[in-house]
Amino acid sequence: MGFSSIIDIIGSSVIGGMLFILLLQINEGAVKNNYEFMGELTVQQNLVAVVDLLEHDFRKIGYCKNWQAIVDPSKSILFADSNCVSFLTDDNNDGIPDTMTYFVGSEDELSGTPNLHDKKLYRVVNGDSLSANLGITDFSLTYFDALGTQLTFPISNPHLIYEMKIDIEVQNPAAYDNSYSTAFWQQIRLAARNLKNR
Repeated sequence: MGFSSIIDIIGSSVIGGMLFILLLQINEGAVKNNYEFMGELTVQQNLVAVVDLLEHDFRKIGYCKNWQAIVDPSKSILFADSNCVSFLTDDNNDGIPDTMTYFVGSEDELSGTPNLHDKKLYRVVNGDSLSANLGITDFSLTYFDALGTQLTFPISNPHLIYEMKIDIEVQNPAAYDNSYSTAFWQQIRLAARNLKNR
């Protein structure tokens, strides 16, 4: 009788331990799925916010409510590089051209975040700078002339720019088990209507 009681206790301990380990694994899986879902949701929301802002501003390159204020829209891009562009636009629709610049900072600026590769996106209008950490890990620009030929860097004559390609990669700010959710967006051959007025 005593021997079978010991066997019963050992058997129930083993079964109880297995059930406990199974519950821990189910809980870990649920936490991981929840974390990944929330990470992907954050990435998608951040990407949509960036894309909406960029498309709105870039399509207005060379635009001014007072059409005589920007005489030659082909000269509205002032500076162009692989991750920075500066152009004339009427940001607040007051008929006065504004200088707008987009660029990304360095990874060192956000060294306090868990993601070592995210960078701030800067939007500068007439010297007033706004920046946001939206998880951008890549922001690159490619430029094309009126014949569709890709312009090489450094671009000494930004007036040749007719179209541009925008590549953006966004990751979630924190990883689960060193795995970051990533979303990529590419605008192929974005052309502001005013750049075509030549």
